[in-house]
Amino acid sequence: KTGVEFLFSCTRTYAMKTEVATFCAIGAGCAAWTFVAPSVSASDGNQVARHLRAAQPTQAAQAPGANAAVVLGSAAVGAMAAATKRQSRTQRKARGGARGGFETLKSEEIFTEAKDLMPGGVSSPVRAFKSVGGNPVVFDRVKGAYAWDVDGNQYIDYVGTWGPAIIGHADDKVLKALSTQMEKGTSFGAPCALENELAKMVIDAVPSVEMVRFTNSGTEACMGMLRLVRAFTKRDVVVKFEGCYHGHGDAFLVQAGSGVATLGLPDSPGVPKGATTSTLCAQYNNLESVEELLKENEVAAVILEPVVGNSGFIPPTKEFLEGLRELTTKYGALLVFDEVMTGFRIAYGGAQEHFGVTPDVTTMGKVIGGGLPVGAYGGRKDIMEMVAPAGPMYQAGTLSGNPLAMTAGIETLKRLKEPGSYEYLDKITGKLINGILDAAKEHGHQVCGGHISGMFGFFFCEGPVTCFADATKSDTEKFAKWHRMMLQKGIYLAPSQYEAGFTSLAHTEEDIDRTIAAAKEVFAAL
Repeated sequence: KTGVEFLFSCTRTYAMKTEVATFCAIGAGCAAWTFVAPSVSASDGNQVARHLRAAQPTQAAQAPGANAAVVLGSAAVGAMAAATKRQSRTQRKARGGARGGFETLKSEEIFTEAKDLMPGGVSSPVRAFKSVGGNPVVFDRVKGAYAWDVDGNQYIDYVGTWGPAIIGHADDKVLKALSTQMEKGTSFGAPCALENELAKMVIDAVPSVEMVRFTNSGTEACMGMLRLVRAFTKRDVVVKFEGCYHGHGDAFLVQAGSGVATLGLPDSPGVPKGATTSTLCAQYNNLESVEELLKENEVAAVILEPVVGNSGFIPPTKEFLEGLRELTTKYGALLVFDEVMTGFRIAYGGAQEHFGVTPDVTTMGKVIGGGLPVGAYGGRKDIMEMVAPAGPMYQAGTLSGNPLAMTAGIETLKRLKEPGSYEYLDKITGKLINGILDAAKEHGHQVCGGHISGMFGFFFCEGPVTCFADATKSDTEKFAKWHRMMLQKGIYLAPSQYEAGFTSLAHTEEDIDRTIAAAKEVFAAL
């Protein structure tokens, strides 16, 4: 051979040996690497590939084939890393599959961190999913009838921020009005013309309200209301109902027994007995239990949710509400409707318009703030003039009547006042609840429920449910399984058997059909 041919032959042989040596080394390294750290990421693989390329410049210069060896070696590392990444993704999907075929890794990471930052990881207990098991999904955004979590899963939302989103989440007109207002300021701490505008809308709509005081939450409204009825009547005792919730004020956190309690017992540590000894409990839809308490006590007020939503959906009989009106008048007590949930929800004028029964005082919230923090209490003028500065009963709030909440409330009520709004809510909600009940019956499950306009609920028991004691007969374990399975199908429902659900003007017939179809599949598999 000529010198040139000999040199080429040697070079090619060297290159082939280099390739073999490189692949052997990479093969051994990959085997060890995979054994030690099977969860290596693609970025780790890229770093190793870059390291290999950087470590062999001399070798590549000496032999043309060495470049190919390094490139192929890098490709092998990259392929191994990609395969590992696919394996990791498959493992994640397998874990997700166990939860119903959707991933909630980011939600779990955020919630795990939140538990070290906030009690139970939440700002309000029911959000923690304690009643239904598993961890909650963490929301990223909402629009219309839909919510998206941080993992990108989309849900048809029947919670609606617990009622306020009656015209749909992030309504364009509301957002536009808020944007305009934000340019003027977010909080004044001074009188604002928007307060007058929303106050007039509330007074025009709600039969019992002649004057109104705005607050920042439903709890705050109920605390103000309680002080007001006691100040006006000069009596301390109030009657509430088992299972009715009026915020977390001490006087309302009373444990409901298996019958009528003659003395309230604190339902939370930190609530002194003295705070609840003047709070008596009666049974919902039971007039005899109420009259017994009125006969034996000087009662300032009888306070109730005119449609219970905080023990699940429990409607009253009209006779019950009419009877309460007669009894409170007879015994000199005030009648209070807590319409934080039902106000502007089941009718534009609330439950009092729907049932034709007018209380003396009304508390409101949720809808009247259009999704922003708000509350209010109102009533007859002679009662409301007890409130400072018109009268001696003191109540105040730094952010009360802030212009953003007033703006959102005004725009929301404008939309609700349009013809056909409540007829549409009643139509789609009726279709939804009847579809769910029919699906349960078809597959042999005992479920009862009902709706009024855009508010609904159901219990996993034979029913009927007319009071809290009936509600406790519900199969909460079965409900928890059903809730998780519906969540996995993209249906977001209240994470408790003892909470009502809500529809909005943004929900479509297609949304309802999809929800019923999901319910049928879940009941079949439950």
